[in-house]
Amino acid sequence: MSPSYLTEMSACHQRAAESIVEGALRNGGIYIKLGQGLCSFNHLLPPEYIRTLQVLEDKALNRRYKEVDALFQEDFNKTPEQLFKTFDYEPIAAASLAQVHKAELFDGTPVAVKVQYIDLRDRFDGDIRILEILLDIIKFMHPSFGFRWVLKDLKGTLAQELDFENEARNSERCAVELKHFSFISVPKVFWEQTSKRVLTAEFCNGCKINNVEEIKRQGLSLKDTADKLIRTFAEQIFYTGFIHADPHPGNILVRRGPDNKAELVLLDHGLYEYLSQQDRVALCKLWRSIVLRDEAAMEKYSCELGVKEYFLFCEMLLQRPINMQELGLSNILSQEDTAYMREMASQRFESIMQVLKAMPRPMLLVFRNINTVRSINITLGAPVDRYFVMAKSAVRGWSKIQAERTGMLHRLWVFRWVRTTWESLKFELALRWEMAAMSMTRSFLSLLSYVGLVSVDADLYEYLR
Repeated sequence: MSPSYLTEMSACHQRAAESIVEGALRNGGIYIKLGQGLCSFNHLLPPEYIRTLQVLEDKALNRRYKEVDALFQEDFNKTPEQLFKTFDYEPIAAASLAQVHKAELFDGTPVAVKVQYIDLRDRFDGDIRILEILLDIIKFMHPSFGFRWVLKDLKGTLAQELDFENEARNSERCAVELKHFSFISVPKVFWEQTSKRVLTAEFCNGCKINNVEEIKRQGLSLKDTADKLIRTFAEQIFYTGFIHADPHPGNILVRRGPDNKAELVLLDHGLYEYLSQQDRVALCKLWRSIVLRDEAAMEKYSCELGVKEYFLFCEMLLQRPINMQELGLSNILSQEDTAYMREMASQRFESIMQVLKAMPRPMLLVFRNINTVRSINITLGAPVDRYFVMAKSAVRGWSKIQAERTGMLHRLWVFRWVRTTWESLKFELALRWEMAAMSMTRSFLSLLSYVGLVSVDADLYEYLR
């Protein structure tokens, strides 16, 4: 391709991205949420889209003071000044469904007050209908691009986000289920100042998790931050089943914890998905089999999740090509890997649609979670082997599920615990043995090449690298 063609295409992508942002900001609500979702596809979309759409992660509509007062009167029959000691009408953040104000309770406690846009509930059904019409038009023009069923399946889940009392309950459940992670903080909810359209919670300082320079300035480790991020959401996916479906960078803050290491603050608990225990077990075993390159198991557990095209499903799950001859999985895609994924997205679109329709519906938002975490790990420089960390979490999750399935007999529980612990150890040993064997092979080939006993061609150089 000529330089002039590439320049023109880049300008075209930039114009399109700016139009999307303008339309999302003008209409707000679900349109902004869709734009935020596109940001995590940084391995498929041109960079112009990713750079431009990132503004949607923490910038949205800024409503007038009178609208805030009107909403408080409707929900509490009070103004913000009557409900709080101080209330700053200038929002400190604006999201897709609400804007956030800083305030103080009468005892001096600093809080963040999330106030829903007053017309959002009235507009929701209309916005969904408009999107359905747009998707119908697109399907008419491009018959293979039929995504209306996705919107239909997610409509109920998205509607739950409009209920801030439900979000408050989600946050409290998340805090309980992740309490064994000392590095996780979930802001405390203040129920007396909370309604279905206003959520008042503890105010937490911190920087967005994709703010690399600020994390470094705080003297925190990017590797430690990434490891904690991956383990947190892997715990939800593989064990608890109660999964934060919107973990974009604006919803995860990083600050220095009591141990002087990274502490993660999880925000915005409106969009959650629940994955059944049966599906979690299958997903745990599937992830383990992918990392160990056990093709028979990959096929078996994909089928348990309702998918026949198992290899395509596994590549979609990991969002990268899988080479069955190599055990390692690089966290950063090479140019060849990126080209492969983009070609797969375009050339095998109908097969991808069939996979999406076949798998359990909750997996749609699980995919979103996995892909968003992948994107954040890349932004942090991919300091952690995400696939290995998630595989270990998968095995531990399966072990915990097995232990919980035991009966009342303590002795039986002990035997089950020993068995599941042994399975975890076997996985770790098998993976490390294979990785050590690969490392020794690379070193041996490098030595033979150095002393001139073998001639190394370009393909072998790539393997050695």
